[in-house]
Amino acid sequence: MSIQAAKASDRTGEADLHDRPAAEMRRRGACPALAAPMPTGDGLLVRLRPAGGALTPSQFASLARSAAAHGNGILEITARGNLQIRGLRAETVGQLAADVDAAGITVPDGPPIETSPLHGIDPEEICDPAAMEMTLRSTLRDQLASPQLAPKLSLVVDGGGSFGLSALSADIRVVAQSGAEWLVAINGNGETSTPIAIGLAESAILAVGEILSLLAALGQGRRARDIDAALLRTRFPEMACIRSVASHAAAMPLAGPHRLKDGKTILGLRPEFGQMRASDLVALLDLAKARGATAIRLAPGRGFFLIGLSADTVPAMQIDAARHGFAAQPGGNSEHIAACAGAGACGSAFYETRTLARHLICVAPALFDGSLTLHLSGCPKGCAHARPALTLTGSAEGYGLILNGFAVDRPDERIAGGRIDFAIERLARAIEDNKDAGESTAACLTRLGATGVSKALRQE
Repeated sequence: MSIQAAKASDRTGEADLHDRPAAEMRRRGACPALAAPMPTGDGLLVRLRPAGGALTPSQFASLARSAAAHGNGILEITARGNLQIRGLRAETVGQLAADVDAAGITVPDGPPIETSPLHGIDPEEICDPAAMEMTLRSTLRDQLASPQLAPKLSLVVDGGGSFGLSALSADIRVVAQSGAEWLVAINGNGETSTPIAIGLAESAILAVGEILSLLAALGQGRRARDIDAALLRTRFPEMACIRSVASHAAAMPLAGPHRLKDGKTILGLRPEFGQMRASDLVALLDLAKARGATAIRLAPGRGFFLIGLSADTVPAMQIDAARHGFAAQPGGNSEHIAACAGAGACGSAFYETRTLARHLICVAPALFDGSLTLHLSGCPKGCAHARPALTLTGSAEGYGLILNGFAVDRPDERIAGGRIDFAIERLARAIEDNKDAGESTAACLTRLGATGVSKALRQE
C-alpha cells in the first residue's frame, strides 16, 4: 500500500482526520486501513493485511515495536486473520506507515483478500492461492480500487489443504478445485455461499470482475447479498449447472504443533483472546527466530503459525509461548470467547473484559463446551464479534445479557455491576441442572429461552 495518504495525515495533523465526513470515518463496518484509520475508544485503530498474510519474524517484531512507539502497544489478530494496531494518534499514523515501508512489508491497495494461511507450504494444497491473489489484484486493479465498493467487502481465495477457509464467510469466494479449476461463489461460507462459475483461473477472474462490476453499479455500501437473483442468473447462466462442490474445511485446530504430510512441523499460536502486548510479542519472536523460525503466517481464528521450527525445538517454544500469554495447545476455553479490548485499554468500555473472561473460565465451565461463542463487549458497539453470540455488554448501569444476538441488541436480562459474578455462576448452574443427556450448552440456552434464564438468574 502507498503511504502517501498516511503521511499526508501526519503533515496536516489531527484536524485532517476529524474533518472527514462522519459517514467515512465512523460508520459501523468501515475498514480501518493505514490511509483511513478508525477512531475508537483508545485512539485510532489501523487494520492491515500483509500480502499473503505472510511476515518474517523480524518484520512482525518491527511492527510490534512500531505499535509500542506510535500506539498504545496493543496488537490484535482478528477472527479473519488480519492484524490490528491500537491506540494511534493522528500525528503517529504516518510514522507507523513509514515503519511498515522500512520493514519491507507490502500491504496491497484495495480490499483485503484472505488466503489460505499455509499457502506454498502445505503439500495437500490444491492450487496456490497467493498466486491467484496476485493475479486478481493485477488484472482487476481498477475495479478493486473503485470507491463504489463497500468498505468491508470481503474476498477469500482458498487453496484447500490442511487449513482451508471453508468456515470463513465472504462476499466473493474463489476456491481451488481439482484439475486446476477454481470455483467462484458469493455471499457465504463454504457451505452457504452461492456458486456462480467454475473453470480455469482466467474464467474465475472474469467472474470475479463481473461481480465487482455489479457491486459497483449497486453503489457504495452494497454487498453480494444485495445482488438481484434474477440479474445474477442472467449474467451467469451456467450457475444452475454447478451442483456439488467439495468443501475444503479446516482439518486441524489452530493452536498447537502440526506435522504436515511432508514431515515438516509448524506451530500454531493464539494470543489470549486475540490480543497481545508488543513487549510479549517481541520477546516471543526473538525466541522463535533463535530457534530457527523463518516465517509467520497470520490465520483466521485470531492466531498465527510459526514456520521453520525443527520438531525438537517445539516443546520449549510451547512453554515460552505460554509464558508470554500465547496458547500453544488446542482446546483451551479461551478459544470460545470473543473479548474486546475492555476498560483500561479502551475509553468506551465499561468493564475489564479479559479479567472477567479469565474468571468465567474458572467458575463457569459449563459455558465452554464449544457449542457457542461468549462475546464480552465492554460497550454496545460490539467491536470484537460481528455475529450473534451469547453476549455480555457493558453500560453505565451495569451489564446486559443477550442470549443470542449482537451487543447493540436489547438485553434479555440486565445485571447490576456488583452482581455479575453471582449472575454468571447462576447461569452456569442453570445450564448444568437443565441440560438433557447429550444436549449442548447452546441448545440448552435456546430451550430455556429468556424466561427460563431470567428465572434462573433471579433465584436466591
